Amino acid sequence: MPGEWVLLSYRLPREPSTPRIATWRKLKRLGVAQLNDGLVALPDDAHTREQLEWLAAEIVEAGGTATTWLARPGTVAIGRELAEELKAARAAEYDAIRQEAEQTGGLGAAARRAAKKRLRAELHRVGRRDYFPTPERGLAHDAVAAIVDE
Repeated sequence: MPGEWVLLSYRLPREPSTPRIATWRKLKRLGVAQLNDGLVALPDDAHTREQLEWLAAEIVEAGGTATTWLARPGTVAIGRELAEELKAARAAEYDAIRQEAEQTGGLGAAARRAAKKRLRAELHRVGRRDYFPTPERGLAHDAVAAIVDE
């Protein structure tokens, strides 16, 4: 469990909605823990800090306000809860990939190859936001690797 977390506190105007949607998509892609409306967290490292600082700059350019913070949870339990929230979200994503990979058996060879390629890309995307690896990660990788692409 990380000792410090990087937080992004932000506000965007309701209109136009495009910056709000773009911000939401970027936060989802980063796999943040949503602490409150307009307050998200990631485990602190150089990469996550840089990503949230860039996003803060984009929010300000879009007419909003944003600041990044370094913080430590007040208790160990709160830090564990945050980590568990992120782990559970990634585990669900890996489980969905595994299930999809396991359902490719009845497909033709070309469809299996396409599914394997797409699922590998999805594994890569999920892996970029997997801060606390779970057993589901290995199961998903194994299931995708087991797709026979003849």
